[in-house]
Amino acid sequence: MTRALFIIDVQNDFTEGGALAVEGGAAVAAGISRYLSEHPDRYDEVFASRDWHDGDNDNGGHFATTGAPDYVSTWPVHCVAGTPGAEFHPDLEIADVTVEVHKGQGRPAYSIFEGTTEDGETVAEKLDELGVDEIDVVGLATDYCVLSSALDAVDTGRPVRVFSDLVAGVAADSSAAALDDLVAAGVAVEHS
Repeated sequence: MTRALFIIDVQNDFTEGGALAVEGGAAVAAGISRYLSEHPDRYDEVFASRDWHDGDNDNGGHFATTGAPDYVSTWPVHCVAGTPGAEFHPDLEIADVTVEVHKGQGRPAYSIFEGTTEDGETVAEKLDELGVDEIDVVGLATDYCVLSSALDAVDTGRPVRVFSDLVAGVAADSSAAALDDLVAAGVAVEHS
């Protein structure tokens, strides 16, 4: 079996002090690094996604540029490509990352499957190319990008797990609902 880990959007703008901070984001970054160091041979591939938005437009309405964000479909400016906010959090050890994925790039994007690799491949294409059979998902934020990524992963027909101790969400209620939705979709929600 070939197993992949998806690290979703563990970026400075999504952690404490960032433009769209998630409480507990820095702890998730450190927890993922600790988990990988304790299990160095668990994954054949490690995918890491980043929001990578354009800085000169509203990214298809994703950025609230003419009014206050609604925090549902419009957001404050965040993770602009090439800025410190778009960088991986410093507590996230990225030495094990084998596939980096950029998503957004001028349009709204929540799922890792909406992004592309540095070579322009889709995540679905890369999973097939690498022969990935199973996917584990960690990162930020539980109720948006982790949820979307894990649901899309299930749609590929592969077994998917989300580690509840290695995710953090925007809000407690919506994060709990997201985990319930994942279970209902066939995702195994477990402790790492």
